Amino acid sequence: MNHGKKYSARRIAMMLGGILLIGMCVASYRMSGFGVDPFSCMNLGISGFLGVSFGNWQLIANAVLLVVVWFTVRNCIGLGTVVNMVFVGYTADFLCWLFLEQMGLIVTMPLRICFLLAGMLFASLGCACYMVAEMGIAPYDSLAFIITKYAKEKISFRLARVASDLTVVAMGVAFCLMAHNNIWEIAGLGTIINACCNGPLIQFFRGRMEAWL
Repeated sequence: MNHGKKYSARRIAMMLGGILLIGMCVASYRMSGFGVDPFSCMNLGISGFLGVSFGNWQLIANAVLLVVVWFTVRNCIGLGTVVNMVFVGYTADFLCWLFLEQMGLIVTMPLRICFLLAGMLFASLGCACYMVAEMGIAPYDSLAFIITKYAKEKISFRLARVASDLTVVAMGVAFCLMAHNNIWEIAGLGTIINACCNGPLIQFFRGRMEAWL
């Protein structure tokens, strides 16, 4: 792939759009009250335990994972990696603040279900967008590639993603329990759906976007 194609306007737009969708996904899951996506579950659990903001802890967690990615699947790092690390957590914090605190949105059960479905769609579509753009992916999303690499590709991407998702959910729940916080605010139906369906849906959208791009 030549440099001009790699940094074409279409790829940059896909990368930025995908990262925006991920921020919207995290906010949608949080507002649904059905549990958040797996990585956010871990970060909300740990940030609640440590008493720091979600956006700040997510940035720290991504920085730690970035070191692991640098020594394993360095080709996954790019401009999109940095943009994702910095903006997803803060975008989610901003949207929750805007809708819940500033606009005073009353989240009824039908609206919670809409947020849950929107979060699932935003998660898989957003990941697929910036993966196909090939401008770097989030450190956490690189974990599935690390697993497939060291399993010598005996494990598919979708199974590796499910495994990593379930692992971080367990970590988030453990820290939430240690902090004596309400576990249902971070883990629930939405978390289970995301952990089990996100990998296959990302693969589904990636196949169609790669053909289009």
